[in-house]
Amino acid sequence: MEGLFLENIGSPPLLFFLLGAAAALVRSDLEIPEQVAKFLSMYLLFAIGFKGGVALSENSLDATIGLSLLAAVAMACVVPLYVFLLVRRRLSVADAAATAATYGSISAVTFVTCTSYLDANNIPWSGYLVAAMALMESPAIVIGLLLHRMYQSSDKRQSAAIFPGGSLWRESFLNGSVFLITGSLLIGWITGPAGKAQIGPFVNDLFIGVLCLFLLDMGIVAMRRLQDLRGQTTSGPPLYLLMWGLLIPLCNAVIAVGLAALLGVSQGDAILLVVLCASASYIAVPAAMRLALPEANPSIYLAMSLAITFPFNLLVGIPLYHQVVSWIGINL
Repeated sequence: MEGLFLENIGSPPLLFFLLGAAAALVRSDLEIPEQVAKFLSMYLLFAIGFKGGVALSENSLDATIGLSLLAAVAMACVVPLYVFLLVRRRLSVADAAATAATYGSISAVTFVTCTSYLDANNIPWSGYLVAAMALMESPAIVIGLLLHRMYQSSDKRQSAAIFPGGSLWRESFLNGSVFLITGSLLIGWITGPAGKAQIGPFVNDLFIGVLCLFLLDMGIVAMRRLQDLRGQTTSGPPLYLLMWGLLIPLCNAVIAVGLAALLGVSQGDAILLVVLCASASYIAVPAAMRLALPEANPSIYLAMSLAITFPFNLLVGIPLYHQVVSWIGINL
């Protein structure tokens, strides 16, 4: 375990993440312009989606793949339910619903970083996990809002606001990140190895460098969100938020490891499935929550996912999940 951790922490993407966190901590004026950060995010989603589609085209669909996708969607539906019941004791209905949606959805950047980790360790993985990532983005958003509606008062005006003119459905299922990665997956699947030969240098050679710059920006943002979390006093001691930010992904990881063992997937696919289930959204869900639940406090659910769960998964979680998957006998 120690060797895997040291190898992970010594990788350029993780070191750039720490550099960004250090820059925010010492109040450096280092900054990635918003439009540049958006481009970096779009590139990563495009590249991983396209490569996943090509890998998917080279493998035939079977029962294991179908069951794995079904298990991924089931996790995206079940996790918000138990998370809501867990955090509702100390948070308002709106904050609990937003937190439940956040941890039921996934982090595309954590997934991308894990694929880089697997590639660096020569562990093969399957393209269908990209499809699983896309499928897991949206269900938790809808379930979180349904929970809010169920537990909120019967005021018809509040209930009507949950689904404002269909815009929430567009935000949940057609938001930019989901649309881009799904479209890239389909294009990679259609074009296959021939398409990879045409744009391979763009999606492969630049990938690690772009990931480093993106994680540099994420380090800056994560540290600032951590400072927001420290100032959070209205919904209970920060200690509880810290515990949830660490324990929820670990619980989800344990369930996912069991599912991976039952499904009989490969080691690389098992690690990616665990990472998907253990991650939390800080892009798609906050965008939907700002639209549908403006009363929810982003310094709770966004700070938890971005300042606690995201760094934990990058620094400790990925090598830990790798070790656990190896312990239970899921081999290459």
